[in-house]
Amino acid sequence: MASSATDIIIGLYESLRRGFPLSLEVIKVWSQYLLPQITLTRLAGWAANRKLGAFGRRVVRWFVRHYGVDMSEAVEPSIEAYSTFNEFFTRAIDLSNRPLCDEPFVASPADGAISQFGPIEHERLIQAKGRNFQLQDLLAGDEKATQTFAHGQFMTIYLSPRDYHRVHMPLSGRLTETVYVPGRLFSVNPLTAQYVPNLFARNERLICYFETNEGPMAMILVGATIVGSIATVWGGVEVPPRSKSVIRRAFENGPELAKGEEMGRFQLGSTVIMLFPQNSVSWLSDLRPGQAVKVRQALAERRSCS
Repeated sequence: MASSATDIIIGLYESLRRGFPLSLEVIKVWSQYLLPQITLTRLAGWAANRKLGAFGRRVVRWFVRHYGVDMSEAVEPSIEAYSTFNEFFTRAIDLSNRPLCDEPFVASPADGAISQFGPIEHERLIQAKGRNFQLQDLLAGDEKATQTFAHGQFMTIYLSPRDYHRVHMPLSGRLTETVYVPGRLFSVNPLTAQYVPNLFARNERLICYFETNEGPMAMILVGATIVGSIATVWGGVEVPPRSKSVIRRAFENGPELAKGEEMGRFQLGSTVIMLFPQNSVSWLSDLRPGQAVKVRQALAERRSCS
């Protein structure tokens, strides 16, 4: 608790020093340090896996209205078809309405909004305007992986509650390693990203490394408050259980996944970060932070095809 209080004081001071007014929004962000994040997340996961009764279905209908969820995109648009909130939240959509971009291009892994993207300079990534964080911290101190992606490219995509919450492959690739990194469970919405330093390097996350025709690629699934679990198509539910230690798992003959194919999903939403090595991809010129993107649309061009 003492550490959390110190973080709040330092954070509030830093916010004021950088010219941010001490608003209700700022206080809400920094109060997250005092929340029992893991307990809340466990409770949310438990509730989301409970069978839906009449009250639960009313909650789902409220959720759809409140967040503007487009159920017409779902393979099963009827709320009555889902037996739990998680089944509803991780619903499949009709991918025939999301054509896969042509071969020279890198596909969006998810529905969401671009938080930030661009080159990895001085081994740092942009978290929000005026706020950066270290690549090595994001990769749990792995020096070899840090050197692989230093001077490369990154993109962070935020999945809001209304979005489709399955994650797909930007490129075809073979899984080589996964790394579970324990951490905090701050919200990852744009407001929190603006105020909490090193947000994505502090939160719990699952790093998935792939080998592609463009070289190595990392897909980082970042946890957040009330994200009940992170699952992959090859391992099922990867989180929970939650560990206090970094867990590495190497794959000698890992599964090969095609571009546009599902690779994982969030149960109650979060953020995906993509990493590419130097001289492998070039972002399309019309992309901007805050821009909405759809899964399987073109985001970048492969340098080997340009």
